[in-house]
Amino acid sequence: MAKKKTGKNRISEIRNSKAFRNYVVGERFEAGIALRGTEVKSIREHKAQINDAFCRVEKNEIYLYHAHIAEYSHGNLNNHAPRRPRKLLLNRREINRLKGALEVRGKALIPLRLYFRHGLIKVEIALCTGKKLYDKRQDLKKKAIMREVERAFTHR
Repeated sequence: MAKKKTGKNRISEIRNSKAFRNYVVGERFEAGIALRGTEVKSIREHKAQINDAFCRVEKNEIYLYHAHIAEYSHGNLNNHAPRRPRKLLLNRREINRLKGALEVRGKALIPLRLYFRHGLIKVEIALCTGKKLYDKRQDLKKKAIMREVERAFTHR
């Protein structure tokens, strides 16, 4: 039996670094994602990015757009397109709930992270509201104040 891989070669997740900066994150959902084999291999190599990604409801199904999964390095002519729309797998009840929530003005469905769970790739998506410029400035001020407090405690 093969030894389990541990350590730095094993990835835990791919995060959306812009999500918490640009949005107020609300309710979260876990969804499966319909991928091709070369996409899974590429994600295992940690060659994916979801910073510019978003989700839309089309024909009572949810699709992930602008998620970049690089072509597999050892792939052939049948390799996947890097920015193709990918279908998310959710229950009908969850899709209807998200569809109703997205009709409210100012809401967006943003992927927060892409991760493995029991050998399957999952996407954590959240209902988000866009932040205004003054909200972003307040967050920066809070971070600066917390940094100063941490420095004061370490010097004491």
